[in-house]
Amino acid sequence: MNYPSLILKSGRDRSVLNRHPWVFSGAVKTHPKAGPGKIVAVRTNNDVLLGYGFYNPNSRIICRLVEFATKEREFKQEYWTEKIRWAWKLRRRFLPPETNCYRLLHGEGDFLPGVIADVYDDVVVLQVLVKGGELILDDLLAGLHEIGFEKIYLKNKDAAERFEGVELENGWLRGEGETSRRVIENGIRFNVDFGRGQKTGFFLDQRENRRLLSQVSKDARVLNAFSYTGGFTLYAFAGGAASVDSVDVSSGVVRGAEQNVRLNFPDVEHNAITADCFEFLRAEDGLYDIVLLDPPAFARTPKAVQRAARGYKDINMHGIRRLRPGGLLFTFSCSGVVDRDLFRKIVFSAAADAGRDVRILHQLSQPFDHPVNIYHPEGEYLKGLVLIVGA
Repeated sequence: MNYPSLILKSGRDRSVLNRHPWVFSGAVKTHPKAGPGKIVAVRTNNDVLLGYGFYNPNSRIICRLVEFATKEREFKQEYWTEKIRWAWKLRRRFLPPETNCYRLLHGEGDFLPGVIADVYDDVVVLQVLVKGGELILDDLLAGLHEIGFEKIYLKNKDAAERFEGVELENGWLRGEGETSRRVIENGIRFNVDFGRGQKTGFFLDQRENRRLLSQVSKDARVLNAFSYTGGFTLYAFAGGAASVDSVDVSSGVVRGAEQNVRLNFPDVEHNAITADCFEFLRAEDGLYDIVLLDPPAFARTPKAVQRAARGYKDINMHGIRRLRPGGLLFTFSCSGVVDRDLFRKIVFSAAADAGRDVRILHQLSQPFDHPVNIYHPEGEYLKGLVLIVGA
């Protein structure tokens, strides 16, 4: 099948030759005669085929490559099903025991740009964030059905409609029923509300970092700021924490954290606190052995980076000040536009202003089910540090 061609300007094909999957509008010499979301062939100025991708003239990223190729090929249902099979095999290979919630498809990390699929027991919660994903939706559903999933729920972001023109309504695509599940992660039980919760309902990308916390929590007094529904809180108790304060600005998620704690550890000392985390950290009313800082993304666009840096510095400086000598700070950023080096510099500045001795023990990222395409470093959005704080 002959697909319409997108021709790159001379000298602007280097990133595609290096297998980066994004083409920006400024690199395009000749636009294809194709509608938003259609598959197009990406070619050099000399008409050499480089690959195929989803085209969207209305998007900042004008083409997202799904295949690097030097020979012409066709994209039928089996092509997309095979990508899903490979992703499924990877998860089955590395998924830890006593775990039935994980990310099955991770966009560019699984060579399916703009497609996210999270599994909660028997349900797949799907995000289709680009127009091309919408146009192959039936093929995606067929592939998910082939590997055994019959209940599929769409939970899209508003930005997918605004910036990509995706026209899909949230709700059941296959099956029906309650939009919540009780899931298990490393033997710990969580109630997940994928219908109303943030993102797809739970932060699956912190699984291994939560497990690390459990290994150092024995007898500790722990502060979990930006706690959401208590992921880090439960792992701290699993590791033998003496007490945990879970703080979030939303009273609803604080109640959810308390419910999750009592589901697993009915008799522990847990304080579920509804408060602004910035204000709580600035208060001088107690020190902790471990402080967790896992805030929402402070920056979603490059223009917001400077403001985000101030926010990250503020919470880290006060987080360090709230630690006893020898205490541990687990600190994270999930802002994709704040890279690892910048985040480390921000934390360095916060430590200097706090006036404490600080050493790095661990540098953290996302787990195997959120794979990073080595040619697409933007996919490594989660970065974290474990610091030990002295006098």
